[in-house]
Amino acid sequence: MQAIMADSKGQLTWQEVTDVAPREGEVLIKVSAAGVNRADLLQAAGKYPPPPGASEIIGLEVSGTVARLGDGVTGWDAEQPVCALLAGGGYAEYVAVPAEQVMPIPETVELHEAAALPEVACTVWSNLVMTAGLRAGQLVLVHGGASGIGTHAIQVAGALGNRVAVTAGAKNKLELCAELGAEITIGYRDEDFVERVRTESGGAGADVILDIMGASYLDRNIDALAPDGRLVIIGMQGGIKGELNIAKLLGKRAGVIATALRSRPVSGPGSKADIVTEVVANVWPMIADGQVRPIIGAEFGIEQAGAAHELLESGEVSGKVVLRVAD
Repeated sequence: MQAIMADSKGQLTWQEVTDVAPREGEVLIKVSAAGVNRADLLQAAGKYPPPPGASEIIGLEVSGTVARLGDGVTGWDAEQPVCALLAGGGYAEYVAVPAEQVMPIPETVELHEAAALPEVACTVWSNLVMTAGLRAGQLVLVHGGASGIGTHAIQVAGALGNRVAVTAGAKNKLELCAELGAEITIGYRDEDFVERVRTESGGAGADVILDIMGASYLDRNIDALAPDGRLVIIGMQGGIKGELNIAKLLGKRAGVIATALRSRPVSGPGSKADIVTEVVANVWPMIADGQVRPIIGAEFGIEQAGAAHELLESGEVSGKVVLRVAD
């Protein structure tokens, strides 16, 4: 089969590799499209190796059709449209994935569009709801509101009956966030998000903060939290080491949580299987009734994976970047 491989300099090429076959408990998917994630950029640069046993091929999510079932797998039909959350292997013609991580495609979503859903849907639902305990009537602050995760988080939090605040840079990104339902849009280059969140919440702060920045925002995020609030860190774009004022946390009875999706086990408590099941049960109906939709900012042919990575790295795109593997 053909797949994208990275050389020692991080250059991506579409080349012939060894065919993949489903092992026991796996589904072989003929890939239609693959989603592009910042983790892919890190892996291509040699800074984020796949978990033990995972494919060395880049790619954490795909959409496509069922090609073959491994031993012991039931419930899926040949050529059935599906999408899947992966530990690796997505930038290829075929990928084998544990059956627990395969999802049906919502009726309202085209096959290639579905490649933009697994990572954002699983990340947002697992962090906002399963980890932070988000419930209706709260205020959610999403950093990077125009990103793939951000655009999805705005819609899901809104569908759950919450007010949403976002930070973003460019005016067009803030406008997109507003169109998707963000009530409070904050330009991080010239506005203080702590002050805005406090003002808009009557002094209380945000009940849940979904953060992609890490160290550089840590202290300000604590300041922006409401009493009993939860800060969930899912990225380190602003660095990995920061100073944490424990007194502030104690005063607010607040929590700081850091999570990762790729390294979770396939099954068991807190597993990918648990998250996928929750997403299909709770997020897919939101997509079916139009409350949530995939936001795709750019599409490339798979041979242009390098250009897709450059665009994502530039920060100029809103929503997801998708690689088309097959028509």
